[in-house]
Amino acid sequence: MNKIKLISDSTCDLSADLLEKYDIPIVPLYVNFYDETYRDLVDLQTEKMYELVDKHKTLPKTAAASPGDFFEVFKKYLDLGYQIIYIGIGSKFSATFQSANVAKQMLQSDDIHLVDSMNLSSGTGLLLLKAAKFIKEGMSIYQIIKELEILVPKVRSQFVIDTLEYLYKGGRVSALSALMGGMLKIKPIIKVRDGSMVVGKKARGSITKGIDFMIEEFLDNLDIIDNEFLMITHSLASDSCEYIKSQLIEKTQILNIYESNAGCVISSHCGKGTIGILYIMQ
Repeated sequence: MNKIKLISDSTCDLSADLLEKYDIPIVPLYVNFYDETYRDLVDLQTEKMYELVDKHKTLPKTAAASPGDFFEVFKKYLDLGYQIIYIGIGSKFSATFQSANVAKQMLQSDDIHLVDSMNLSSGTGLLLLKAAKFIKEGMSIYQIIKELEILVPKVRSQFVIDTLEYLYKGGRVSALSALMGGMLKIKPIIKVRDGSMVVGKKARGSITKGIDFMIEEFLDNLDIIDNEFLMITHSLASDSCEYIKSQLIEKTQILNIYESNAGCVISSHCGKGTIGILYIMQ
């Protein structure tokens, strides 16, 4: 039986402990401030990125991992005799998936398999955790790919945004919407559906109201949610994370509830205080 290696990119937002546990190499995306380029979570951590935002009074530009970045990592594991499964940021969110595909074509290998997560952040991470479980169970690579393709549309990712500043500066909402949202203290819930981001409910007031909306929706669907893995992913929102975790531990029987921190690329698009609940439907 051939060895199987999972590979992802820096937007999967799995903790260092989980990446080490499942031995998942990471290809970093890029964060650019003027003429300075940083590799996400290699040269630049999220807290430092926010310091640079305050210093420069502007958001960074983000860039996909290059075909060359993937070529190097893919070739390393092919040479070690592995079959490869890459699961990273969805193709509609970044050119990173396209870069991985170019690297595959350059290597002309049938042992490289790309799975479009149609997701981002730890929505991708959930698929990686499932894939790691399938590998441990001894599934063939083709069985794993089939199972992952079934799971992709079942992943549910939603985040409540504490400030509209980053969405506005990133061109995702108008100045008027950002101004009105700030005045009315609106906390929108952003959902990933069919590979794109859509706006769900809009809470008014503190971010806790938006968090309660997410928790309520989760509990309403508890009977049809896979209880194996759940991610609480945030951008410097530890207190909100503890609040969610306490609620879910008390009211559910999810086997593995993981906290993860959003990296620089994800955080640069959503802003400090953003927090999400991510899970898989049955």
